[in-house]
Amino acid sequence: PEERAKNISARIERIYYEYDSIQITLTQNEKAIDVVCGEIFIMTLQESDTIIQGKNIQMLANEYAERIKSSIEKNRKERSILTILTRIGLVLLVLGAIWLMIFLIAKGHTYFAKRLLNYKGKWFKNLSYKGYTFITANQELKVIVWLLKVLKWAIIAILIYLFLPLVFSIFPFSRGWAAKLFSFIWNPFKGIFVSIWHYLPNLFTIIVLFIVFKYLIRFIKYIFSEIEAGKLRIPGFHVDWAKPTFSIVRFLMYAFMFILIFPYLPGSESRVFQGVSVFLGLLVSLGSSSAIANMVAGLVITYMRPFKIGDRIKIGEVTGNVVEKTMLVTRLRTSNNESITIPNSAILSGNTTNYSALAATEGLILSTKVTISYQTPWRTVQKALLEAAGRTSNLLHNKKHFVIQSALDQFHAVYQLNVYTSEGNAFAPIYNELHQNIQDVCAEYGIEIVSPQFLIQYESAPSITPPVDTPEDGKKGKK
Repeated sequence: PEERAKNISARIERIYYEYDSIQITLTQNEKAIDVVCGEIFIMTLQESDTIIQGKNIQMLANEYAERIKSSIEKNRKERSILTILTRIGLVLLVLGAIWLMIFLIAKGHTYFAKRLLNYKGKWFKNLSYKGYTFITANQELKVIVWLLKVLKWAIIAILIYLFLPLVFSIFPFSRGWAAKLFSFIWNPFKGIFVSIWHYLPNLFTIIVLFIVFKYLIRFIKYIFSEIEAGKLRIPGFHVDWAKPTFSIVRFLMYAFMFILIFPYLPGSESRVFQGVSVFLGLLVSLGSSSAIANMVAGLVITYMRPFKIGDRIKIGEVTGNVVEKTMLVTRLRTSNNESITIPNSAILSGNTTNYSALAATEGLILSTKVTISYQTPWRTVQKALLEAAGRTSNLLHNKKHFVIQSALDQFHAVYQLNVYTSEGNAFAPIYNELHQNIQDVCAEYGIEIVSPQFLIQYESAPSITPPVDTPEDGKKGKK
């Protein structure tokens, strides 16, 4: 059949070029009809050809003859000079219309751009909030002008795309181009729309899951906020555990939500998607081992409660006030106003001294040592040191301060004064005032502080105590 169709097409094409007048005749044989044009044999119809068509052989022959004749005449008409000139004129007319529309669009863009420039001060104001300018009037103008330019070219592109199929449809040989050009743009959009339509049930499932978990987390947040505020008490659950525990519960809830949502994500069943997910998980796990160790340590420290924000602690060789606690690090501020960052894993693996933990309830003991000569009775020294403690502010005077003779050295005794304070964060000023008072009281009692040691030989008996600087002496000096 294919070879037969090619031969028939070749004969019809020969008739098209060799004959001006088309006269197709039918010649009846015993069981067939020959279709002939002049001296050119076109085809033979047999009884077997009528089986598919469901018509008798004579009707089928007449129909084929009429089709061949009309096809040749139509083709000649389409290729006539008048038809070609008419189609060229239509093409020029369409192109002229396109050019006119593009010209008007460009003029409209220029007109609106000039209007924006002329009314810039009236239509555009600085976008500010609490004194901070997010976008100035000039920046707003530039954005609007840029959007107008994008809109202009988008309209031109759509216009050309819509008119090109019209231009291609004018000539027979280019009519297929219009359908192809239209399919280039429409097929991707069609695929996108179909995919979105098929994905809508999964999308609704994801939205429902997200809303359920969102309000569930809000309820959990409300419970923990009540615990943090002290309104809801759970035996054995400390108030400062509320915030970190909520963060952990929230993370677990979001992780569980993602596990439920993951199968409904587009492409989740793709091997490429799964491979990328595994690769990213492996990359994160290998690259964040120290960070995970610090996070685990931070979690353990949170529930161990070795310190809280504001406490004065000592970690290793660093002493300072806790100013920030995170899951990864803890930050201290020293007496020299230095901010020191310590990883939580280092805190967990070492010793931590908290000076503020018992200061408010039982009092923190601060101790200092002085060395006094054996010539001074120890009872006098203890009395003087306790009097110096009594003069010092920021101490717990309802607690009984005490003195210990911690050592008996070769030339002097070592006395350790121990005082109680509730100010665990005020070491430096308390020690400063206490040492000043010790020097003043020892001078008043005539007690010589022999630290540091000096080896001297007295030729006479000089005074071994500094003069007492009293407030009255200061007033006399000012006069």
